[in-house]
Amino acid sequence: MKKWITNGKNTVHQVLSGRSNAFLISKGNTHVLVDTGRTSSWKKLNQKLDSLTDGNGLKAIVLTHTHFDHVENAASLKAKYHAKIIVQRSEAEHLMKGNTPLPQGTNLLTKYLVNSLEMLKWGGKNLVSRYNYRSVDPDIEVDETFCLNEFGIDACIIHTAGHSPGSLSVVVDGEVALAGDTVFGVFRGSVFPPFADDVDVLIESWDTLLKTGSKIFLPGHGVEKSRKELQNGYNKYKNLKKD
Repeated sequence: MKKWITNGKNTVHQVLSGRSNAFLISKGNTHVLVDTGRTSSWKKLNQKLDSLTDGNGLKAIVLTHTHFDHVENAASLKAKYHAKIIVQRSEAEHLMKGNTPLPQGTNLLTKYLVNSLEMLKWGGKNLVSRYNYRSVDPDIEVDETFCLNEFGIDACIIHTAGHSPGSLSVVVDGEVALAGDTVFGVFRGSVFPPFADDVDVLIESWDTLLKTGSKIFLPGHGVEKSRKELQNGYNKYKNLKKD
């Protein structure tokens, strides 16, 4: 299991990888989970959380956004651990309904995929229902920032929209940023995601992340990205933004 330890002795454990990443931030006997993965990973997630938290101590669950592949286990985890669910305010209603609109594609292939799924939805097909998930009520709705100190963790949540309107990132000790899908970690040499509702806003969020001083960026998919990689991505795309 990969882990990162900050100078402030906060530990970030990667508890899920593959289809979607999930991370547990720990300090002493206090723990906060960032994203929950898909229901297919429920057994693995439970085993790792029980091992790392001794079956208790999970205080909160931060959802970087409410797309199905990041939240499918949220309702079950809340029921088991009685942890507080934290989400950005603009996406709270999606979470309560168990359905979030699919993001827009950022290249020809992903634009085609999204358009095809939208056509299926309007045609009354059931395929799109696979992207629904078990609804859950959030406990804390974040606007622009929210600090996790009250949960015993030295980290702050910041609003980093672009992939979705309510995308969040969690910055631990100003060193490690858990960036959800604001940073994409699948393609070598790139941080640009295949899906984003607003690319211009996404690029601004990269700048926001860089200004935190973080050196390591942990994405919702793929492997960690360095500050240099994110800076290169920002430099490449910032001048391509629409006026």
